Amino acid sequence: MAEAADFQGTSPSPARRWLRRTGALLAGAPLLAGFLQLPAATPAGAAGEEAPQAAPGSGSVSVSVDSLSPSAPTEGDTVTVTGTVTNNGKQPVTDAHVDLRVGPQLGTRSRVDTLAKKSDDIQGPAGEAVGGKYAKKFPKLTPGVAEPFNISVPADKLDLGSDGVYQLAVALSGQTATQPWDRILGIQRTFLPWQPEEAGTKTKTTFLWPLVSSAHMAAETGSNEQQTPVFRDEELAKEIAPGGRLDQMVSLGKELDVTWVIDPDLLASVDAMTKTYQVQSPDGTNTEGGNQAVANRWLAELQQAVAGKEVVALPYGDPDLASVAHKGTDVTGTLSHLKEATDVIENTIPTILHVKPSTDFAWPVDGAVDPSIVKVATSSGADKVIARSDSLQDDLSYTPSAARPIGGGTTAVVADARMSTAFQGDLTRASASTLAVQRFLAQSLALGLQTGKQRSVVVAPQRMPTVRQAQAMAEALRVLQNGTWSEWQDLAAAAKAKPDPAANTKVPPPSAYPSSLRKQELPRAAFEQIARTQDKLDKFKVVLTRQSRVVTPFGRAMNREMSTSWRGKGIAAVGYRDGIESYLDGLIDGVKLIDKSETKLSGRSATIPVTVQNNLVQGVERLTLRLTSKNPTRLKIGGAAYEEQPVTVNGGHSQSVKFTTSANANGRAEVVAQLYTEDGQKYGAPVTFDVRVTEVTATVMLVIGGGVLLLVLAGFRMYTQRKRAAAREVAEDRAGEAKDDVDGTVDAPQNPEAPGDRLTEESAADARADAREQPSDPAPDTAAESADPSGTGERVDR
Repeated sequence: MAEAADFQGTSPSPARRWLRRTGALLAGAPLLAGFLQLPAATPAGAAGEEAPQAAPGSGSVSVSVDSLSPSAPTEGDTVTVTGTVTNNGKQPVTDAHVDLRVGPQLGTRSRVDTLAKKSDDIQGPAGEAVGGKYAKKFPKLTPGVAEPFNISVPADKLDLGSDGVYQLAVALSGQTATQPWDRILGIQRTFLPWQPEEAGTKTKTTFLWPLVSSAHMAAETGSNEQQTPVFRDEELAKEIAPGGRLDQMVSLGKELDVTWVIDPDLLASVDAMTKTYQVQSPDGTNTEGGNQAVANRWLAELQQAVAGKEVVALPYGDPDLASVAHKGTDVTGTLSHLKEATDVIENTIPTILHVKPSTDFAWPVDGAVDPSIVKVATSSGADKVIARSDSLQDDLSYTPSAARPIGGGTTAVVADARMSTAFQGDLTRASASTLAVQRFLAQSLALGLQTGKQRSVVVAPQRMPTVRQAQAMAEALRVLQNGTWSEWQDLAAAAKAKPDPAANTKVPPPSAYPSSLRKQELPRAAFEQIARTQDKLDKFKVVLTRQSRVVTPFGRAMNREMSTSWRGKGIAAVGYRDGIESYLDGLIDGVKLIDKSETKLSGRSATIPVTVQNNLVQGVERLTLRLTSKNPTRLKIGGAAYEEQPVTVNGGHSQSVKFTTSANANGRAEVVAQLYTEDGQKYGAPVTFDVRVTEVTATVMLVIGGGVLLLVLAGFRMYTQRKRAAAREVAEDRAGEAKDDVDGTVDAPQNPEAPGDRLTEESAADARADAREQPSDPAPDTAAESADPSGTGERVDR
């Protein structure tokens, strides 16, 4: 019966069942009970059992152990347990009391796991109750009401034996109206590591302290010369603000012996936040960010925290090695991105934190490995892979040291799965956090007691612990650092430790990779989209005068597209990749040809301008503009089917390029303008327009000829009129001279043959001829000539 007290599921004896039924009947008949003088006490007491029998199930009363101090007591300590009890039943519980019960020693790590799974099962072993004076009594527990308790017991009263892990249970016993006997109604089990003296051989423990976050920065930068960074949201500011997740990781980690594992992207993002930055809004606009002080404070604290500590750098953006191995290696350029993510470390962690990190370690998700993952992990320069013992399993009765060679000069550093997963799950409740801490310590001590040989153990927790998970990890590490069975060791030393010859060195096959992890991997389409974005970037950068302004932010953005943080966030991952590609398309479209309408040519040759617009901040060069005629027999460009001219346009400007054309016939000719890079690749969309050619016709020539003829005739008329006027003036002068000669000479002979007489006659004839001419008649080219031969000294106007 004493054994049955330790195992609450033991079946009661026939005598006990008879007494229980009898007690139930007598409880409803006080007079008969008085007559028989049977107490309304539990039959178990009457049967002489040391512990009350438990009710089946998890109990009607929940017991929550919110704290256990000290977590690993030594001699002279007082163990204090606090928590609450809550009656979840429909009836009040009377004569209730909470006490501590120390169970048997848990000799193996497997028994620790088993007990953790049944921590509130009242049918399991409860252990022996500590003396009654240490119990907390409640006269009545009202349904739905939580009651606190606080129990303190000297460690020497717990009757702990040899070094080891013990079960410590907090049990509530009481009775109800329908079952009026004392029994366990609720229980909560936890673990009590007991190693009062310093261990002769201590376990060397390495604890990874990850500073990793999701992608917060976009590839977009402000449309200015300073390239103001743009953040997708202000979530990073919340994480580094006082009390935030990353703030807690730094403030807790600086007091612990840990190996810092840092994503350079996180540092680069916070560093960008220390300066002017912008934040994307839901409406598509960008607003000014204002958390520079928060970012500066966090970086300053981190610099102090890591000073003199071991720092391991992940590739930039913490790329998902398993996704790359399983879905990305067949896509061109994927491994190049992984290599770039490692190379860029030199420009981030040493510059920002002023420490030189180790780049020798690769950390696949959850430490799950297969040959392809190991190959990808080492392709970027790492020669050590952080695996986990539930992936690289050992068929041993003990836990071997972490380091082991797996071939090809690669070392697998196998983290302990039990200790690495101890702080997962929801630890927001104090009871869950306390149980996680005690379980971690129990596993650590149980591991140390397995053999008398010193071993190295590595703990690799989840990448992004919550605040409560981080606090629980820190609490456990503080106990471990001040404990008696463990000592600190950095990751580099753990990787160099002498391997256990019995440890497994064979990497599991791809079929052994967990399907739950494979379902969360990035799809092949993700790597194809990254490759497409890279191809566009390669074609775009060659025309830029300052390539680094575009190449660097987009390169880092594509590293983030491969991040492990996208696991389980497929829709968000697609949105991020689409945003990066769309932004690049917008930049490429910033350099383009301006559309043209139909152009008319009214002649055999003309000049056609084509305008190149550059909306970028920086200039573009090494571009060629080609203008091609689709109908060169009708319209030629520069004397051929097409002509090319180099193009250089400053940022924010437009440039018109002029092409000489020649037309051979009337009609429409289709012309195509296209930009090309210097390697002959098309750049941007072409611009197509029509050129309408109009020849010079015969009618037009006649009209032009008629106009010219009229101008000639008008000139000729003016010339003849002037000639006639000049002739009249000469005739008048001659007539005057003849008259003067007659008047001045006395008795001059009248000889008609004389020259003077002849001149007088000619002048008179000219005067008569002039009198016969009409004013509108055209003037003759010359004066009228005499049929007689000219005499000596005669002047003739020609």
